[in-house]
Amino acid sequence: MHTVVLLVGIVAVVVAVAAVCAKLDLPSPLVLILVGVVGSYLPFVPDVTLEPEVVLFGLLPPLLYAAALQTSLVDFNANRRPILLLSVGLVILTTFGVGVVVHALLPGVGWAGALAIGAVVAPPDAVAATSIGRRIGLPRRVVTILEGESLLNDATALVALNTAIAAIVSWRVVGADFAIAAFGGVAVGLAFYVVIGFARKHVTQTTLDTALGLLTPFAAFVAAEEIAVPTSTDHVAHPSGVVAVVVAGLLLGHRSAMLQNAQSRIAERLNWRSIQFLLESAVFLLIGLQARDIISNAFGAEASTTRVLALCVATLVTVVAIRMAWVFFSRYALVRPGPDGSGKVPPWTYTFLLGWAGMRGVVTLAAAFIIPTEFPYRDVLLLIAFFVTAGTLLLQGASLPWVARRLRVPSPDPAADALLRANVLHQASQAGLGRLDELAAEDPHDVATTIRDRVQRRDFAAWERVGPQGAENPSETYNRWRREMIDVERGRVLEIRSTGTVPHEVIDEVLAMLDVEESMLDHSSAERERVRGADAAAFEGDCEHLRKVRPPVEPDSAGECTDCLREGTTWVHLRMCVVCGHIACCDSSPQRHASVHHEQTGHEVMRSAEPGEDWRWCFVDQVTG
Repeated sequence: MHTVVLLVGIVAVVVAVAAVCAKLDLPSPLVLILVGVVGSYLPFVPDVTLEPEVVLFGLLPPLLYAAALQTSLVDFNANRRPILLLSVGLVILTTFGVGVVVHALLPGVGWAGALAIGAVVAPPDAVAATSIGRRIGLPRRVVTILEGESLLNDATALVALNTAIAAIVSWRVVGADFAIAAFGGVAVGLAFYVVIGFARKHVTQTTLDTALGLLTPFAAFVAAEEIAVPTSTDHVAHPSGVVAVVVAGLLLGHRSAMLQNAQSRIAERLNWRSIQFLLESAVFLLIGLQARDIISNAFGAEASTTRVLALCVATLVTVVAIRMAWVFFSRYALVRPGPDGSGKVPPWTYTFLLGWAGMRGVVTLAAAFIIPTEFPYRDVLLLIAFFVTAGTLLLQGASLPWVARRLRVPSPDPAADALLRANVLHQASQAGLGRLDELAAEDPHDVATTIRDRVQRRDFAAWERVGPQGAENPSETYNRWRREMIDVERGRVLEIRSTGTVPHEVIDEVLAMLDVEESMLDHSSAERERVRGADAAAFEGDCEHLRKVRPPVEPDSAGECTDCLREGTTWVHLRMCVVCGHIACCDSSPQRHASVHHEQTGHEVMRSAEPGEDWRWCFVDQVTG
């Protein structure tokens, strides 16, 4: 009962702190750590010890799997060089760098203990970095590299830690350990991808698919760690469970559209978001709750207080300095990054942010507890791990938004995203409508007209998000009216339910249908709010009509559609022909005069005539630019 009460209390605090942080726009990871530190000194809060087995087998697999599911395999592959340099090269460099500093300041710890604590504090945790990074809007390339790094660096650090604990210094054995951990973990991950992927093709029930998803990270982790490969007469290596979970999650997430049905994908996204939120938040709170015991035990050890503090500060400085030096060395000497999707080479400010976002997290603390109790100065090593974790989270995490603002690093542009979304959706619709034309060869009920109208309305809604956010556009009107209708419809269904004359299964199905539609409307409203106030940015395209250089033309009217004025209709957004300067209304407008102008004149390209917008549309190739 005591454990149950503790778990309920942790969840309650997590939810309460997260709600307050969302209301006050504060970074919840940092606040949860501070709450945990304060709570550790309160007499009525029980002592909490984060057992390494709980973290390594209970928390790490689902956290890594959830992150892997959301990581783009395409982006991961595009940034594989910096990811590998950080997740392998930097972890090894940090392990030895910290080991040298700790051994110099505390020789009695021995090389095994010094290298062990170096491996413990080596891997940054993307949970903290990306949660803060997404909140402040870090560039996507930086977030992608941070996520990819954290997916693999834990395996490197754990192998290095086990090697240090075993006091093995043979490069042959160390190399064999890394090879078996990496390639063995990949093999196990691939095997689980094949097995789970095959099972999902034959599973149609959402509940069974969800159960498979919940089982996968734990099964892959345990299966990899249980495989023993002898590398010498007295040493055995294991495939990395971390790598196995990451590989399985990356591939299953990448192939989910082909392996799962729509309901299963929706359920998986919601389930793993909830699990990830609870576990991540609980981890930060647990880090803080251990503060009192770790501090009291460390300062009661044989080393003096001054030396312990010097060790902690020196390790923190070393960790930060090595990362900053490595990211710049890698950028200019090893990687030399090429242009990104916008055709521009990422500036040095991206590299600085990448270095500054190296916060440590739960893996560092969990790995510290793996250090055997017989190691000299073990309590001091635990304090170093806690100090580096808390120090990087509070120092770098708290200052990351300020650093990003000072460097003027641009965040992802919601308006540019809206333009890309509308373009991709339009191209998908054109492909679907092409198939509809084939199916509608015999259509006695004129179903094709209904489908075509719905597809066009969906596309219009996407384009309307790109336009100015002044007067209410047709999609916003539809959203508002339909939400009010759903409220009334739900009220009527609940009245019918209260009579007891209709089976509850029928009532639940109708309410679920209304909930799905309302959730789609809510998502659409949230996206509009995100785009509101941002300027739509144009992007490069491959269309020859868009690339064609034309002399500038003046608009033939002062910001109004003369055809609409003549016919007595209203427009939603305005477009201007880049050939003759004719101003006409968009396809979301009742008369679609821009399309009519193209059909009458053959002029291929029109541009947005709305203030602050600079994107163009090719009627021939159906693309933006």
